[in-house]
Amino acid sequence: MSAAAPRRSSARPGSPVRTMAAKTERTFIAIKPDGVQRGLIGEIVKRFEQKGFRLVAMKFLQASEDLLKEHYIDLKDRPFYPGLVKYMSSGPVAAMVWEGLNVVKTGRVMLGETNPADSKPGTIRGDLCIEVGRNIIHGSDSVDSANKEISLWFKPEELVSYKSCAQDWIYE
Repeated sequence: MSAAAPRRSSARPGSPVRTMAAKTERTFIAIKPDGVQRGLIGEIVKRFEQKGFRLVAMKFLQASEDLLKEHYIDLKDRPFYPGLVKYMSSGPVAAMVWEGLNVVKTGRVMLGETNPADSKPGTIRGDLCIEVGRNIIHGSDSVDSANKEISLWFKPEELVSYKSCAQDWIYE
């Protein structure tokens, strides 16, 4: 990640200057085959962009079973694991890395609950899907899992570091 240079703020003299870079993190977001087939990639990207997060990597791919088995390794003992891997390998996915202040937590809020029936209107799942088995999107649930998932899906050289021209209009 690129660290932003400290900026002057409107804070009182002597008070600490807050910079966005100090708490910037990355998260892994994947639009699942149902979201891709329904043409929702643009809508989902739009929501993250409008929130103010920065896209630092994106690829469109047919994920291999090996990649998906590794990605969902923590669920391997669950009865739905084989079906999940089969489903996720049934069509293309859009894998992305987003960066910003508290992006993991905020991204999870934007996604809504795993079960769309429990999701609030205004969330991606609350607005765009009905059943848990077709909940259109995956998002990292912690910074540690985000780092693991990002390194699984992307090579370091595929992550782009840049300062958005809108950064100063999003962060104080």
